[in-house]
Amino acid sequence: MSCHRGFTETDVPDQSAKCFIVTGANTGVGFEVARVLAARGARVLLGCRAKERAEEAIRRIKRLTPNANLAWLPLDLGDIQAVRTAAVIASGEPRIDALINNAGIMNPPLTRTSQGFESQFGINHLGVFALTSLLLPKLAETQGSRIVVTSSIAHWKAKIDWDDLNAEHSYSKGQRYSASKLANALFFFELDRRLSANHSSVKAIGVHPGVASTSLGRHMGLAQLALPIVSLLLNSADKGAWPALLAATGDVTPGGYYGPTGFGGIRGVAGEAKRAPQAEDSVLAKRLWDVSIAMTGIDPGLPAR
Repeated sequence: MSCHRGFTETDVPDQSAKCFIVTGANTGVGFEVARVLAARGARVLLGCRAKERAEEAIRRIKRLTPNANLAWLPLDLGDIQAVRTAAVIASGEPRIDALINNAGIMNPPLTRTSQGFESQFGINHLGVFALTSLLLPKLAETQGSRIVVTSSIAHWKAKIDWDDLNAEHSYSKGQRYSASKLANALFFFELDRRLSANHSSVKAIGVHPGVASTSLGRHMGLAQLALPIVSLLLNSADKGAWPALLAATGDVTPGGYYGPTGFGGIRGVAGEAKRAPQAEDSVLAKRLWDVSIAMTGIDPGLPAR
């Protein structure tokens, strides 16, 4: 990787014999991540809820890379029991070199997960926390494996309402989305700290895709009418995949944060990104860690030391 010019998909090295899990791989940024990794020879598990959507994505990738090694991993991040099942299936692989936590939702009306959690916090953070925690033993079997967690530039303005995590008293879809993305940033920050303290070779890295023009914004209502104009400023999905590809395959620092380096972090080649001060608040990070264990019933087993 040539740091002065940034990282694109052309910088992804050969990934033969490696195995990656990409969540939300049936569309948008996740699809592009899976496409590139498959083209470089990796085995890719597409973590998706719907079998038909996963199979359609597999067909699309195989049209580009006929010998691609792909499989559907049934995964519903809105159901902790389904996450447990997915982790068992994935742990049956001979190896996992990276878990790329890409899937998420943005700005839906107030809805709840199978366990009753507010859906954006429940899917974007708690589901990711649960899947990552359950796969840590498998990831640890492969020296230098990586966990990629996707945050957003929206985390800069975020505040977590610790007294109303389940939105039982109030709900602002934009504020809840931002809070879930701050939770992602705090999670990989604390995960990296604990992995290091426990002398694990697993690396935790954070990314954001800039502002990518994908189906993630389907709940944004009238704002979508301006997309043809706004999209001129946005990252395309394939370029939005570059930070995750860098984090999963490139030369990165454990605990680092990566995203587009052009035009205010919205678009451009991938490189180091800045995170908000609250995303590196160790008190907040530990609080989120403990709350996440209590809510999911899943303990990653990494003492704070």
